[in-house]
Amino acid sequence: MSIHDVAPANWSDCLRLLRAVREVADIPLTWLVVPHFHGSEVRAPACDEMLAAVLGEGHELALHGYTHLDTPPLRASPYARFMRTVYTQGEGEFAALDTAEAGRRLGLGLAWFARRNWPVSGFVAPAWLLGKQAWRAVEASPFDYTTTMSRFHLLPTRRSVFSPSLVYAARNGAGRRLSPPCARLLAAALAPMPLIRLSLHPRDARHPALLRHAQGLIERLLSARTPMTKAAFARRLSGAATSPTSTAPSPHQSPSANVHSRHSSADSRNVPYPPWYSG
Repeated sequence: MSIHDVAPANWSDCLRLLRAVREVADIPLTWLVVPHFHGSEVRAPACDEMLAAVLGEGHELALHGYTHLDTPPLRASPYARFMRTVYTQGEGEFAALDTAEAGRRLGLGLAWFARRNWPVSGFVAPAWLLGKQAWRAVEASPFDYTTTMSRFHLLPTRRSVFSPSLVYAARNGAGRRLSPPCARLLAAALAPMPLIRLSLHPRDARHPALLRHAQGLIERLLSARTPMTKAAFARRLSGAATSPTSTAPSPHQSPSANVHSRHSSADSRNVPYPPWYSG
């Protein structure tokens, strides 16, 4: 389970999400941190202190872009333009970066973590969008894993597990009505799979009905699942991928099932689910 867009500008909503989760169970979360959200240079010692505290409690901090803003010119296909301007509202930071610039931003993010002495083993692109050149930069990075909307990727071995993220669409009324039943149906469909991911965003915290639905979903999932951070799952998947006698990452299925050895073009394109969602 992850909380996206963690930054000082969203901190009150992130804490509201944490409180909602803890009302159900005190489980380990992956916090997707944006060092300079929307280009902000504001320092927030209180936010840093809280993140250090949750890290000490067994949560994970992962890099979630550097600014969460898509800045390259819009010289692309109609599909790509739609993804970058409508689907993400200009927040798919790594959707169109070249390899050099993507690598530079990853390096800046790693340095930001290093200055705080925080470990970081995962990278998740804003809106889960990674262009082909940005993929090259991520694969050349020291990260253990990344995730797209549909898959969990173990970077050192280039293996991946099919696991579409459960997510809410809080931006508009249609999304707030339709995304909860979609998340519930997707969770049921994924029951035999080794991994189920639930992604919460700061905007979700502003809608009590979405929080209540998320709490019920978490409670149901915990009846049959072991909660763990993305980094913990990456370690378990890595061990299962290298040892024929290792245990499966979930009670349901061995990680060798539904695991691919290469990134497909669909993974890189990251076709959105659901169509009204904005990351």
